[in-house]
Amino acid sequence: MNVMNNAYIKALSYYLPEQVVDNEELLKEFPEWSVDKVAAKVGVLSRHIAASNETAGDLAEKAARKLFEENNIDPKSIDFLLLCTQSPDYFLPSTSCILQSKLGLSTNIGAFDYNLGCSGCVYGLAVAKGLISAGIAQNVLLLTAETYNKYLHPSDKSNRSIFGDGAAACLISTEGFAEIGEFVLGTDGSGAENLIVKTGAARHKEKTGEFVQDDEGHTWFDDYLYMNGGAIFNFTLEAVPTMMKQLLERSGIQKDDVDYFIFHQANKFMLNTIRKVCVLPKEKFYVNLENTGNTVSSTVLIALKDCLDNGTVNTGMQVMITGFGVGLSWAGTLLKF
Repeated sequence: MNVMNNAYIKALSYYLPEQVVDNEELLKEFPEWSVDKVAAKVGVLSRHIAASNETAGDLAEKAARKLFEENNIDPKSIDFLLLCTQSPDYFLPSTSCILQSKLGLSTNIGAFDYNLGCSGCVYGLAVAKGLISAGIAQNVLLLTAETYNKYLHPSDKSNRSIFGDGAAACLISTEGFAEIGEFVLGTDGSGAENLIVKTGAARHKEKTGEFVQDDEGHTWFDDYLYMNGGAIFNFTLEAVPTMMKQLLERSGIQKDDVDYFIFHQANKFMLNTIRKVCVLPKEKFYVNLENTGNTVSSTVLIALKDCLDNGTVNTGMQVMITGFGVGLSWAGTLLKF
């Protein structure tokens, strides 16, 4: 008879690149902007940027080493490795395979990359929980790492003000400080073109050098990241409240039973709008992109680590975490501390 194992977050760490770009530096390139406007709407004062020779794989490695060191974890105890990234070191092999070797993990483990953006952390927790529940693994190392800034055109001031690079490392195990609960996962690929890097992969391998203006006056470069801000905003306001309702129902609890909400840190304006639409109290809702920016799949784990360190989240609490964005894709789960 198979015994279903519960899955828990056992350890958390994150790593941010050394190079920091603050709003004053950005404004030197875009003098028509004001520092206050950027800070007020986007909520970012500075962001960390990966060096030109620093990859998402490098960031993930540093986050993992930090996790092992801070929590006294034996790398050989890891029996599955998951890496969430949309900026892999190579098309092949999987960056996770390279990390297995670099981190000194056992060769008797499963390891794979998965290509997801802002919902990627929660999807990773779902996969890790599945592996543990099925008895396939006992200690799953989940790494999220992104270097979106390598995809941004130098003239793309709006996205350059939002996105920061970074990586997070999370150990999911059969015991730990936060039990992973139910999940709600969603996908709508009909909105794929609203957040896309069009060239470079198999569909359009060669760069085109082409660009067009969209309805909002933003320039869409084929060879760089394009985000249709309005479409992504509307999608989020539709998907997130529904996801939250479904997750509460699936978990058999009321909204008031949730002690704290950590949503993907997209930007300050979007988060404040979601909070109002979902009718969530300000004191129970996390908003802090000031010194990291939107680190894509790592925002939730970075926020969770910071909340644990500063005592915002502690034992006895139920915390809802969600991710939403590129794909289009969304995900949510409840953590019981």
